[in-house]
Amino acid sequence: MMREFDYERPDNLDNALELLANLRDKAKVIAGGTDLLPLLREDMLIPTHIVDISRLAELNFIRKEERLIRIGAATNMRSIEQSDIVRQTIPMLADAAQLVGEIGVRNLATLGGNLANASPAGDSAPPLLVLDASATIRNRKTERTIRLADFFLHVKKTILQPDELLTEIKIPIPSQHSGGAFLRLAKRGGNIISIVSAAAFMSIDNGLCKTVRIAMGSVAPTPIRIPVAERILEGSAPTETKIREAAEKVKETIKPISDVRASAEYRKETSVTLVRRALEQAYMKTK
Repeated sequence: MMREFDYERPDNLDNALELLANLRDKAKVIAGGTDLLPLLREDMLIPTHIVDISRLAELNFIRKEERLIRIGAATNMRSIEQSDIVRQTIPMLADAAQLVGEIGVRNLATLGGNLANASPAGDSAPPLLVLDASATIRNRKTERTIRLADFFLHVKKTILQPDELLTEIKIPIPSQHSGGAFLRLAKRGGNIISIVSAAAFMSIDNGLCKTVRIAMGSVAPTPIRIPVAERILEGSAPTETKIREAAEKVKETIKPISDVRASAEYRKETSVTLVRRALEQAYMKTK
């Protein structure tokens, strides 16, 4: 049975930040509620106040600027999935959004919530990591922007302080002759949490890999980049041999666990295959 709490629905972002500054550890932020509500029902969280940011227009947007895509933290996954801006410029994020639960869940689940929940299996994190996204974080007095790679600290833990709010994600628009792909392995049916996920981004200049980024989910305490594998391809032609060599390198970085969805060994072996396929698809999209 859910404990009682005071429900706050601020009418603008400044009021929301004022509430968080005053309540700090006593409050939890809710937008879609797909991650928070189950924790409240199980008494895994017992806040005295819930601050609802779901109707703040300042946090619900998708905008294209000269060199950036900006997405508000309260933008739901269905909007990202259907956005022409996202599909035309960073389609792998739309692909990832489409995999976040059933359509009813995607109409509620927000990008900010998916990231702030800090699940190792969160589907939006790997594509955003390889797209070199940054996170804008605000409190009542200050604003800071950090690389998303520095946002996650551990399972269910981010750098967010009790008085801070993730307000938007900024994504550089990829250059010409670049491509990306997001793939995941999950059980068919009701359990739709990723067993393993992989994202890859690649840009090509004169037949050689100028930039390579690889990220994975469900293989470590947080979503992670795999620089040791990226370095195998950077400056080289993305041949089948080189791609396979890079994919094998992921084993040196990942630290999967065994749980009800899969064993650690299964995750490790399938990681190689998933990364190889993501790299192959990313390369094909550079042409």
